[in-house]
Amino acid sequence: MSEKALVLIVDDSPTNLQVLASCVKNCHRIKVATSGEQCLQIAQASPQPDLILLDVEMPGMNGYEVCEQLKASSLTASIPVIFVTALQGDEDERRGLELGAVDYITKPIRPAIVIARVNTHITLKLQRDKLNKMAFYDQLTGLYNRHYLIDVATKKVARSLRHHYDLWVLMIDIDHFKQINDNYGHPMGDDILKKVAEVLVLDNRTEDLAARFGGEEFVVMFDPSDDSDAVIKAQRILKKISKLKPHNISVTVSIGMAKVVAEDGNFEGVLKRADQALYRAKDNGRNRLEIAR
Repeated sequence: MSEKALVLIVDDSPTNLQVLASCVKNCHRIKVATSGEQCLQIAQASPQPDLILLDVEMPGMNGYEVCEQLKASSLTASIPVIFVTALQGDEDERRGLELGAVDYITKPIRPAIVIARVNTHITLKLQRDKLNKMAFYDQLTGLYNRHYLIDVATKKVARSLRHHYDLWVLMIDIDHFKQINDNYGHPMGDDILKKVAEVLVLDNRTEDLAARFGGEEFVVMFDPSDDSDAVIKAQRILKKISKLKPHNISVTVSIGMAKVVAEDGNFEGVLKRADQALYRAKDNGRNRLEIAR
């Protein structure tokens, strides 16, 4: 059974909090906040709410200001917001919707209306999340897919060149993967791909990126990372995978890595050099790391 959605209820009135919580507690998990500042803190923390019920009239930061800040941050912009307010003018509703709210519930609170609208927007949000996952993630390994990688990596490389900080790109290929599929079957090959993917994300920082490039090839980006740290991290990946032994099968990888330089110009340039280093790693015996010249 899938986990219930998380609804954040924001209101400075304990009575209103209690009434709204009673409307949704049977279907969803609940968190509460009594101020705009507290709402922003909770919305940015993990786990993030799937929907926010937001009072408009609060002391300090009002609901409109809170919504504006939520929508201005890439971290919280996708969380749907439903305003709950005693204000019933068309202008108030128009303002709320223009700020990015998905709906507008007026007081006095009618439980049936609250339940119906919350459930509708939770369903829409979860469907959107599923579509995003299909669009950006590799379905087998859970890593980012090639489409997402190229989009994000292009921006990362441009930022690295503009601000002159070190960015490393790794091309990783599972050695003799065709033999694994031929000898043990494709389901076993799929399982090994997933085990390798787990290693690639295990030590990653938030700034780093791991993606399945295609077949048995992966791309990892260390952003930012100085030379010694990048090499140490790449060597650690190499050693961890060689020690995996999934289902008592020996698995190794070859790694080619390149640091972004001005001559690359773009992501394709540095990726090509990392790929050339990968081929040298294969030519020199596999299960090894080569750094692009």
